[in-house]
Amino acid sequence: FLILDRLVGTHIFNPAEGGDALLFQHLFWFFGHPAVYIIFLPATGMVSAIIPVFARRPAFGHLGLVLSLIAVGFLSFGLWVHHMFATGLPKLGASFFTASSMLIAIPNGVQIFCWLATLWDGRPVIRTPLLFVFGFFFTFVIGGLTGVMLASVPLDLQVHDTYFVVAHFHYVLIGGSVFPLLAAAYFWFPKITGRMMSERLGRWHFWLAMIGFNAAFFPMHIVGLWGMPRRVYTYPAELGWGNINLFISAGAVLFFLSFVLFAFNLVHGALRGTPAGDNPWDAGTLEWATSSPPPGYNFARIPIVTNVEPLWAERGALPVATGLRVDVREL
Repeated sequence: FLILDRLVGTHIFNPAEGGDALLFQHLFWFFGHPAVYIIFLPATGMVSAIIPVFARRPAFGHLGLVLSLIAVGFLSFGLWVHHMFATGLPKLGASFFTASSMLIAIPNGVQIFCWLATLWDGRPVIRTPLLFVFGFFFTFVIGGLTGVMLASVPLDLQVHDTYFVVAHFHYVLIGGSVFPLLAAAYFWFPKITGRMMSERLGRWHFWLAMIGFNAAFFPMHIVGLWGMPRRVYTYPAELGWGNINLFISAGAVLFFLSFVLFAFNLVHGALRGTPAGDNPWDAGTLEWATSSPPPGYNFARIPIVTNVEPLWAERGALPVATGLRVDVREL
């Protein structure tokens, strides 16, 4: 539509010629808001795969986890208008999208409950992947709570386009996606490379990332409530935002340094890491039945799987591909 307006001469978004500029916002956010959940949904699948391994028990409420995942995907298409509360929407429409924006907290809450119940009823083994899952819990719950706050029209009108929204978005997107991705990187790295990353460096990475992330983004809630607008590169010194922004910058630098440490751990682990063995985590899913790294063909024949954690259900009963040879297929 924008190309048609610019090149063909239509006036879809041009109010001077009878178009509607708000239509652009509706179309953009109808696309843009579900895109956030497209990033988030794979991360929840990773968390659901990692937690049972370190809890040493199957996931609590597996069906509830799956249904909640599907519900989040569907509900994400009915939330886009909460980005537009400040545009002067009719009260009925604003009320509807306030309710729908709060409704999505229910399936997300179900997932958090199932994950915590799995850990509570298990025997958790604290390793680096699980630490990043804990970091995901902490940051994503804060992002979810501020999201419910922003779904309320009166509060949203006060903090719209301030750094409060920036803080919320980073807690949801980094807390809900980056921390699970880091957990997954530490978890599946041994399977991909056949070597382990350093547990000591992994824990340093976690604490530097957690401290740096929260130091960088939590104060943004405060400065947003003070009225600092987003999308500005500078501001008058007398407003009193300087010290807290300096603290935010220091936290961002610390967060960056944590990823430098992660990159070093990644390279060091791939080149000189301890040999991992086939199943260093004693996991129960099928990929851990092959050697590390897996041979090109994985399994000589497709195994029949009747359990979510088949390696726990029937140890040694599955066809397992061993070794790295691709010229001979062996069971």
